[in-house]
Amino acid sequence: MSETIATTPEQAVLDQEFLKTLVSLIRAEDTYGAWEGKSDDILLRPFILTKEERRLIPIIGDPDPDTITRMEQFYKAVGLTIEKRTKLMATPLMKMSHEGFGRIVLLTGRLVVLSKHMRDIHRYGFPSVEALATEGTKFVNEAVALIEEHRVVADL
Repeated sequence: MSETIATTPEQAVLDQEFLKTLVSLIRAEDTYGAWEGKSDDILLRPFILTKEERRLIPIIGDPDPDTITRMEQFYKAVGLTIEKRTKLMATPLMKMSHEGFGRIVLLTGRLVVLSKHMRDIHRYGFPSVEALATEGTKFVNEAVALIEEHRVVADL
């Protein structure tokens, strides 16, 4: 008789392809082993900002370098997930001003698969892990649909 292991809703969210890619990327960038042995939810915690935490962050001054790094990791994970699905490299390009405004573009070949203006980078984050997964998966699905529709341009 086989035994089924029940998973919690939180574990089901963490098992999503995009979040697995994001956690793998975070672990790959851990050159000193500081995050070795830490759970996935602990690694994803810096991406989560409650409304109260968001309100406490001033938008005056330069954005925190750790916040910019998290944003870069998010979009790199979007690109890597796209690459896993399509076998085509999706390269993120980011240009941010010191005031916290900018733009993210993901390119596959000559095709722009994602273009997003960013504001208030100081307060970059998601209200929950579910929202993080939903946003990342949404970007990936939209990009994959564009690639499938315009495969010739994406292959260039």
